[in-house]
Amino acid sequence: MRDTELYRHLLGLLEPWTVERVELNVPEQRVDVWTAHPTGQRWACPECGADLALYDHAEERVWRHLDSCQFLTYLHARPPRVQCPTHGVRQVRLPWAEARSRFTALFERLAIDVLKATDIRGATRILRISWDEAWHLMAKAVARGQRAKAVHVPTHLGVDEKAIAKGQTYLTLVVDLQRATVEHIADDRTQASFASYFEPLTPAQKASIEAVAMDMWPAYIQAARAHVPGAAEKIVFDRYHIMAHMGKAVDTVRKQEHRTLRAAGDETLTGSKYLWLYAGENVPEAHQARFVELQQRNLKTGRAWALKETLRVLWSYTRTGWARRFWQRWYVWATHSQLPPVVKVARLIKRNLPNVLTYFAHPITNAVCEGLNSKIQTIKKRACGFRNKEHFKTAIYFHCGGLQLYPATHGIPG
Repeated sequence: MRDTELYRHLLGLLEPWTVERVELNVPEQRVDVWTAHPTGQRWACPECGADLALYDHAEERVWRHLDSCQFLTYLHARPPRVQCPTHGVRQVRLPWAEARSRFTALFERLAIDVLKATDIRGATRILRISWDEAWHLMAKAVARGQRAKAVHVPTHLGVDEKAIAKGQTYLTLVVDLQRATVEHIADDRTQASFASYFEPLTPAQKASIEAVAMDMWPAYIQAARAHVPGAAEKIVFDRYHIMAHMGKAVDTVRKQEHRTLRAAGDETLTGSKYLWLYAGENVPEAHQARFVELQQRNLKTGRAWALKETLRVLWSYTRTGWARRFWQRWYVWATHSQLPPVVKVARLIKRNLPNVLTYFAHPITNAVCEGLNSKIQTIKKRACGFRNKEHFKTAIYFHCGGLQLYPATHGIPG
């Protein structure tokens, strides 16, 4: 088989396109392939599809294609242009690449698979492309996916913040809790940050939102109340954030008590920090004996931990009335515990109790957000951080946006 015929099959070229010539450069480990088409070929206008005669050719362009036996492979062509009575002079669509791309569609599909599996640096080494080219391919895939994404307003939203750097630099993430996808990313964690998700929505789309899970951050509360009809009954304060507040209170009690005991020469609480952060059933077997011993002592930290563990029972109820009765008993216990950090959290929950109890109408949590946060943290760690905030947003949408990232191959096999 002649080399031109071989590469016509390798490239998947269909009529009217053929391979004109192939040049192999062994020292540079490179293959260059030139395409051609018959004289007199008619072409479709890329805007309206009108059948038109050739007007002229654009200057020769080069596209990076999949490697041939580990040789870099480049496709050359002079794109035909037509003169449409309606749209003027236009370059026709090429079957191997999207408009203005420097890579063939098949190469972009491979690049997306590699970028999904590794970081940018790893992708540049595997694909033998530059750092800028890798980011360009990722950003292009995200833009393609966002254009193709159908209009969809989740019925159950989650909103959470993500720290991106030191110095109180945050992003606001809006998540579809049912699909586990990041729907919107905004700078900072202000009211305007969350409001920017709602601004393009119609009144009917906003009304279709059934519940919004969040922590007790005032800016997010205000944004939801301003944009979601009936928000007072739809906001659900996330139980994991509430329990995180209690976990911090327990740790604060531990640190205060540890300082007092150590001053008296008592090292009882030394090395116990992480034991008190476990739920009772999750204490590692190797530490259970010591933890039981600590619980049997009359420690303030033990009482704080017991209050934390008991609060978890609140979300096991199925009816609001029973949950409210439980809460009232727990609140009296917490506020009479003489543990200021615990009292502070109890009063915080009381101020926000109506939207803690909306959980029983809308049993949702931000567990999906926390899972995505963990995935995003892995992406961030793998990249050794992001100095460019827009690159970080692109990476989040690429890995967590649930987007259709791949280009159409326009009939090319593979």
